Order: sequence, then C-alpha cells, then structure tokens
Amino acid sequence: MNLSEALGEGLQVTVIGLVIVFSVLIILMLVMMAMKAIFYRENKPQKELQPATPSVHQNTKAKTEEVIDEEELIAVLTAAVAASLNTSTYHLNIKSYRRIGNSAPSWNQAGLRDVIDGRL
Repeated sequence: MNLSEALGEGLQVTVIGLVIVFSVLIILMLVMMAMKAIFYRENKPQKELQPATPSVHQNTKAKTEEVIDEEELIAVLTAAVAASLNTSTYHLNIKSYRRIGNSAPSWNQAGLRDVIDGRL
C-alpha cells in the first residue's frame, strides 16, 4: 500500500465517520422535536383581568395602580405558597388574603431585617 492509497482510505474513513455523526445528531434533533410536540403542554392564555371602570369622582390612575399592585401581590403570594409546598402554581388558587399586624418586638424585627439584608 503506497502513500496515496493510505491517504485515500483515511479520507474515506473520515468522511464516513462525519456522515454517521451528523446523521445521528439530526436523528436526535428530530426525536427531541417530536417529544416536544407530543409531551409539551402549552398553557392556554388566561383571561386578563380588566380593571373596574371608576366613577367620575375617583382618581383613575390610583385605582389602576391598586389593581396592578393587587395582581402582583397575589402572584407573589401564589409563588411563595407553591415554593413552600414544593408544588406547581398550576394547582393553587388564592381566593382571598388579609394583612396581619406585626406584633413582634422591635429587636426581633431588627434581627429579621439583618438576616434578610444579609441574604441579598
């Protein structure tokens, strides 16, 4: 076997190897795309909450901000409850909430703030 035959055979092995590798990669890509189409459930867009139309005497900007703040608060509460229960937010529905006063002593509140600030 001379040099040109050895180089030709090496080139054939290289090309065949590259074809096999890229063929397998394409097959894997197609399988993953098929799995995504079969198993991935796309969430249906939920109906957006429309803020109630305020009367003529009320401040429209303040009411809109309150509705947006309340929606954000409910989203944060839902996420916090889901994280503490190790579950998805899909299964949770917060119907109502109420604020409670903080009756802890001031030294307790200061310690809590120090811990929270230290984590950020």
